[in-house]
Amino acid sequence: MKLRIKFAKFGAMRFIGHLDVMRYFQKAIRRAGIDIAYSGGFSPHQIMSFAAPLGVGLTSNGEYMDIEVVSAASSEDIKNSLNKAMVPGIEIVSVTKLSDNAMNAMASVTAAEYTVRFREGYEPSFDWAHLIDAFYEQPSILVNKKTKKSEVEMDIKPAIYSLKAVVDRNGTAVIRMLVDASSSGNIKPGLVIEAFMKEHGETLSQFALEITREDTFTNTGTAEMPVFIPLDAVGDQF
Repeated sequence: MKLRIKFAKFGAMRFIGHLDVMRYFQKAIRRAGIDIAYSGGFSPHQIMSFAAPLGVGLTSNGEYMDIEVVSAASSEDIKNSLNKAMVPGIEIVSVTKLSDNAMNAMASVTAAEYTVRFREGYEPSFDWAHLIDAFYEQPSILVNKKTKKSEVEMDIKPAIYSLKAVVDRNGTAVIRMLVDASSSGNIKPGLVIEAFMKEHGETLSQFALEITREDTFTNTGTAEMPVFIPLDAVGDQF
């Protein structure tokens, strides 16, 4: 049985890198008594794969991993068993069953939604909340993106599906964006804000932003007319 597990990552755990998160879940699954399936061969390992890795220092409300299990009572049973084995900073949000022909989490990712906040003392000097719409409405947004060998100029506008200023539950203005998160066109939210700041003559400090990934999406439409749904919407409760 293929299962998709959605989890949140916050607090001190945001400083734990992807490989350590993977090792953490391997141990947590054993502690929780999950009947996970193992690969064959001389060095069997838990059958597990993650969606787009989260950058160190970022929090998230929508991270995903896929596992295969030999048996499971119910979605709620797996969720509760795992949450009892979690440490502060990781919380299991949902568990869904995937069809046998479903793509794995990593191959499914096409977009991600982020909330971006400016840390106190690092806010732009200009009225950014009223200027973000005009920035997004430009026909192109050119940036210099570093590759392994060089630096190239590229237009990231096609990879930004939405960008706007909103007010959060605390009454604070924040930036909400939906961007390409596929393996071929992954756009980091900091790159978008850096271009926005540069257009208004300011430099983005490396400490200026607090970034939360709200969810990770797959595209059930076409490239021309995308229909984005969260990765856990692909499966079903059981």
